[in-house]
Amino acid sequence: MILEEVSVRTDFWHGQLSQLAEPYEATARTTGDRMGAITRIAWCDATFNPWVGCLRVSTACDRCYAAALSWRYGWRDGTGHGLWDVRADRKRTSSAYWRGPLRWNERAQAEGTRRRVFCASMADVFDNKVPTSWRVDLWSLIRSTPALDWFLLTKRPLNIGEMLPTDWGEGWPNVWLGTTTENQEEANRRIPHLVAIPAAVRFLSVEPMLESVDLAPWLALPSDERRAAISWIIVGGESGGGARPMHPDWIRGLRDQVHAAGAKLFVKQIGSNHAFWPRVTGKGEDPAQWPTDLQVQDFPQ
Repeated sequence: MILEEVSVRTDFWHGQLSQLAEPYEATARTTGDRMGAITRIAWCDATFNPWVGCLRVSTACDRCYAAALSWRYGWRDGTGHGLWDVRADRKRTSSAYWRGPLRWNERAQAEGTRRRVFCASMADVFDNKVPTSWRVDLWSLIRSTPALDWFLLTKRPLNIGEMLPTDWGEGWPNVWLGTTTENQEEANRRIPHLVAIPAAVRFLSVEPMLESVDLAPWLALPSDERRAAISWIIVGGESGGGARPMHPDWIRGLRDQVHAAGAKLFVKQIGSNHAFWPRVTGKGEDPAQWPTDLQVQDFPQ
């Protein structure tokens, strides 16, 4: 989960906007009718959560901000369980909220631009506890918004193949598939499942980065392919109380692997633990506070 501090939030259940003076999950980068509310996630223009709720599945989830937020606001499923409880059902967001991406698509088409949508920051698209019909509805929405590039980031890549739409073929041009690889163990476990799925772009989120990670085997371009298995890497440190540190040399090692393979790297944030970062404040989102050689925020073409 990737959560951001914002002052405006979307009411998932009623599709309205309300004010909060504390951290909340981001919904869209720009304001007003252009994209919805506000996001500070630097690599997307908007987030969309078709439903809310998840389960912790690896050490990247140890300090899940979404779970803490759900507990704080008392969100419950239909049986009264907290949305991150192992017994909980997922909670679908409102019809009004679901209409947001349609408006974003209309505006993007009118402007002749594309918008990046992260789905989902408060859930997992490939969660096997989600009703199949909800995911069918999500695919229909994605199909209806060709001016939006949908970034589907999962910690469950082994489920992707069985949950794709029947017309997936070699991948939809506006869907990027990614998985989280916070350490070498999860990289080794998850990436083979991801690269087995055809996609317009495949990417990795090394966030929170908890150790040095070798991704070179999946960045090399096979002799019989036009594109490497992985085209884009996001990296970031952990935020929030008790955040674990990220060492600058871990990022440098990853940067060198990515650049050697001709892939693209996006350094998102340093995180809240500044043990190795004396100039960094807050969550370390300001590239001006980072060493010059790590101020890299690139996208694949």
